[in-house]
Amino acid sequence: MRDFVKLFEEIDGTTKTNQKIQAIVDYLQVAREEDKVFAIAVLTGNKPSRPAKTTDLRLWASELANIPLWLFEESYYIVGDLAESLSLILPKTSAEADYSLEQIITEVVRLKKVTVEEQKEVITGYWNHLSGTSLFVFNKLMTGNFRVGVSSKIVVKALAKYLDKDEAVIEHRLIGKWDPFTETMASLFESNLAEDKHFLPYPFYLAYALEGDPNDLGDLSEWVVEPKLDGIRGQLIVRQNDLFVWSRGEDLMTEKFPEFAKLNQILPDGTVIDGEVIPWKDGHALDFNVMQTRIGRKNLSAKILQEAPLVMVCYDLLEWNGEDIRTKPLYERRALLKAILETYPLDNILILSEHKQFANWEEAKAFRENARVHFAEGLMLKRADSPYEVGRKRGNWYKWKTEPMSIDGVLIYAQSGSGRRANLFTDYTFAVWDQEQLVPFTKAYSGLTDKELITIDNWIKRNTIDKFGPVRSVKPELVFELAFEGINLSTRHKSGVALRFPRILRWRKDKLAKDANTKEDLLDLIKQKP
Repeated sequence: MRDFVKLFEEIDGTTKTNQKIQAIVDYLQVAREEDKVFAIAVLTGNKPSRPAKTTDLRLWASELANIPLWLFEESYYIVGDLAESLSLILPKTSAEADYSLEQIITEVVRLKKVTVEEQKEVITGYWNHLSGTSLFVFNKLMTGNFRVGVSSKIVVKALAKYLDKDEAVIEHRLIGKWDPFTETMASLFESNLAEDKHFLPYPFYLAYALEGDPNDLGDLSEWVVEPKLDGIRGQLIVRQNDLFVWSRGEDLMTEKFPEFAKLNQILPDGTVIDGEVIPWKDGHALDFNVMQTRIGRKNLSAKILQEAPLVMVCYDLLEWNGEDIRTKPLYERRALLKAILETYPLDNILILSEHKQFANWEEAKAFRENARVHFAEGLMLKRADSPYEVGRKRGNWYKWKTEPMSIDGVLIYAQSGSGRRANLFTDYTFAVWDQEQLVPFTKAYSGLTDKELITIDNWIKRNTIDKFGPVRSVKPELVFELAFEGINLSTRHKSGVALRFPRILRWRKDKLAKDANTKEDLLDLIKQKP
């Protein structure tokens, strides 16, 4: 544990990527073999969930510190982070022990299944034998809120350096929700994937947003141009007579898509297709809201399957007859994919993505500007001779989305953020006018500069009307322009609408609250949808 704590401190103490990579390498060189796997899991976000109620943790800490619970609650409200608050009030110990990272995480998982009394005994026991950063890291793990300033990409780079392997190989082997309790360093990084882990997808290739003039990309004939659809990006895998469907978020979703269940009896073994799982009817994509009617359900009725039928719009072929063909040029992979979809009786469950034919970039731009009319979000631009790479790489694949919809809303509620924003009010609720009343319609927390956040935080503290736990009601005066990708009717929201990917575009200092948009404006946007 001390080695891991040292790693945490070194990562937390620098903003330089190379220093973070070296810190991870140094840790791997001295850590116990069993701890290495758990450290990789935690650093990449594969951490255990909270085993005990936060109300119990706060109560036990108050008892140990011999302070009233209300005083701890007030302190926690100011600090903004439960793990840090616990660490600050717990009595200092002179009998610090060193536990293994494996032991701590095993304990966290075990505590989910025991009584509250045993949870208290075990957790307070650790509190009595930990201090400083060790105590803070323990509390972070115990609250299910462990985060440290490294991305999965940094961890991959460090592992590639430590194991002397290619980064793409490391990224492939870490894909999916693997279990640190059943894996070892050898099983993770030395096993035969084709035999031992035939269920694994390939790392997804992601596109950059096109920011400049498309004419700078060169001749349009050198690009494959497809409509950008709004679904769930996924890989469909047929290997060893099994079928697997993975989402881009590395979730195994096979059971969510019964439409694909028989494909392992149709497609040959060793087939991996990349595409978009999307609701589809009458020859075109349906709104993503239709997809959401299915995703959260455990049981899919015949009625739901009929109302929200799914297909995979296929973009790419990554593996054929067991051969990894990602290094072949896109035009070859696409031609083979087209032949496969025309050869096998797939009943239109798998559909080849449309290759749009434009005379020039201006025609493509016109389509992009009106993409919603064509049931799309914009265009995907892929260099025809590009390989299928790993992660987000510049140069070969771009997404060229249509401009987002926007609305002006009034700030009415604010809540503290998390992490480095824990001491600032950065999570906002916005409202529009419904006749003479402001009705909340969305929340947003991204899009403002640090300077704007500090200014707004100060304003919120001076203009609070009421408090509801961590939430503050504020004077309805500030107006913000909010961008979003989609809008639908919703019975779950007071305004009657739900937005997709809302974020703050700008602070409208030029507008008064009375100038904000109305609920009718939101409903008009829905009426304009195809």
